[in-house]
Amino acid sequence: MDWGFILSQTLTQAIAPIAIVYCLAAIGLNVHFGYTGLLNFGQAAFLAMGAYGLAVSVSRFKLEWWLGIIIGLVLTVILALLLGIPTLRLRADYLAIVTIAAAEIVRLFARSVTFRETLGGSDGINGFSNSFFTSLNPFSRTDPYTFGPIHFANGDVVFMFLIGWALIAIASLVVWLAMRSPWGRVIKGIREDEDAVRSLGKNVYSYKMQALVFGGVLGCLGGFIFALANASVQPDNYASDLTYFAWLIMILGGAARVGGPILGAMIFWGLLTLVVETLKNATASAIIPESILRTDQVGQIQFMLVGLGLMLLMIFRPQGILGDKKELSLDARR
Repeated sequence: MDWGFILSQTLTQAIAPIAIVYCLAAIGLNVHFGYTGLLNFGQAAFLAMGAYGLAVSVSRFKLEWWLGIIIGLVLTVILALLLGIPTLRLRADYLAIVTIAAAEIVRLFARSVTFRETLGGSDGINGFSNSFFTSLNPFSRTDPYTFGPIHFANGDVVFMFLIGWALIAIASLVVWLAMRSPWGRVIKGIREDEDAVRSLGKNVYSYKMQALVFGGVLGCLGGFIFALANASVQPDNYASDLTYFAWLIMILGGAARVGGPILGAMIFWGLLTLVVETLKNATASAIIPESILRTDQVGQIQFMLVGLGLMLLMIFRPQGILGDKKELSLDARR
């Protein structure tokens, strides 16, 4: 068992761009559900809008990368409005149904053969990130970088790491300030009792719409990181499991807590990597015999363990690690 390699991989993945993507997605969900009480099960659609807005603008229309980012943000706001206008006056479960369907519609639309020339079909779009890295990246794009036990494959990964965590810091600060403002107090009031807020003369529908757009834009930032870090976009990267993992990360860290998504993302990807690398090493070293577990079965086992961990979390710590049970909890024992 190479414990040095296992721990190095665990620490690297806990702060890697993939953890950043899910952290930003969970920060957006935290605004939606943790603070406002909106049941959004289609966060993947907001990430897809950002990623495809950037990729299509640069690769198909030959626009600058910063224009692609602006277009992705605009598309995200439009999607939030399209989802919110018909549903936010209704019960919360209607938004849940619509967002699940919308995320699948966006993914299948991107996969469609009809729009393959523009959206790339099931193969997606590649080769749109070069202008971004060549114009901004100060690191070598071919040399690996090592910082103690942390290993990055090349300078592009280091650059995305720095940009991603800067975005997380900014997004967390903005959410922290927003939720301590009069606007944030109204938002949290809506989560607790929207009829009481409405009786005070507040336009609950408008506040919900603002929160939906706000959280969608934060998720869209994760879509940009996902697209640039992979230098490609594929529609199946924005399937429902992306949203479910973001929910798990938010619940793990603690809903309605600014640091909850950050802690949740680091723990989730760190533990996931630790389990995978430990099992792979154990099977390769014959510590675990093939009659019990083969190397090609490790991927299935890791998600079984994730499901078991989520069940235990909901039973024994429903408010998450940083959450306050008095303010918000998801109690599986009720």
